[in-house]
Amino acid sequence: MHDLGVGTTIVTGGAGLIGSAMIWGINNRNLNNVISVDDYETGSLKERNLAPLDIQGQIPTQDFRNLFREQSPKLNDVKTVIHLGACSSTTETNEDYLNDNNLLYTKELCEWALKNEVRFIYASSAATYGDGGMGMDDEEAEIERYQPLNLYGWSKQKFDIYAQKQGYLDSIVGLKYFNVYGPNEEHKGNMRSVVSKAYEQIKKTGEMTLFKSHHPNFKDGQQMRDFLYVKDAVCMTLWLTENNKATGLFNLGSGKARSWLDLAHAIFSALRKEPNIRFIEMPDILKEKYQYFTEAKVKKLETSGYPILLFELEDAVKDYVINYLVPDRRLGQF
Repeated sequence: MHDLGVGTTIVTGGAGLIGSAMIWGINNRNLNNVISVDDYETGSLKERNLAPLDIQGQIPTQDFRNLFREQSPKLNDVKTVIHLGACSSTTETNEDYLNDNNLLYTKELCEWALKNEVRFIYASSAATYGDGGMGMDDEEAEIERYQPLNLYGWSKQKFDIYAQKQGYLDSIVGLKYFNVYGPNEEHKGNMRSVVSKAYEQIKKTGEMTLFKSHHPNFKDGQQMRDFLYVKDAVCMTLWLTENNKATGLFNLGSGKARSWLDLAHAIFSALRKEPNIRFIEMPDILKEKYQYFTEAKVKKLETSGYPILLFELEDAVKDYVINYLVPDRRLGQF
């Protein structure tokens, strides 16, 4: 097994949703040998995510890129890299930015890690599967057939294919996160989860909104997603990080698709309110790129020995709403 207690662990995107939760998970093992790589301004929501956590230090993203490009001895103690830093906006239209920030950054960091015998875990995405019509299988032989629906998905897909062709997937781990939600996502603005948005809506207006369906096979609110609570995402990621025998691509999801209405009812239940849901038109920019059904095939993860989920949807939403959203707390904050 790979020992997270040996050397330093770098978490890129360390102030983001999954990144800060990952540091929280490492802290829960009584370890603080972590350096966060990220960019944010003092007083920002991202800074609030890191404030309760115990870390060795922080490095701005470009400074970190310069360090590993230069093979700096300052990184000699690094034994693990969990690379979560990326532009995750599915509506980003600047392809050059995505190619640099998501693709080139990951290529260069991966190659530095392999050269220096550093355990390398990186975030791919379920967005690589496109509309799901070609399936959602994390077996590497299948990956070239997938057609992402947006430039973000393509930036992730391009690295997956590159890593496969270079033979890197025999040594590294790529994580295809599905719909991750939970504490520490407020900084994501419009890209944060429906749970976070709905909580604010209900607090202000007493109702929440969901998109109408434009697909004949799905009624309004019956569009389905594989929702994954961030605490489960942390446990899965740390399991694969520590398991040296785990290599290649892994779907990280609950393995069970649930409807937006299921999610909505769970939110109202957590708040002890009667459901009050209004359906609204989907923006034109999303209509042709909308995923109506996602469900992770998690057989590969289960075969690795990973145990069962910690949270069912209703329990996860209740934990998130009651313990974090209502008191406005971050992970690790008491």
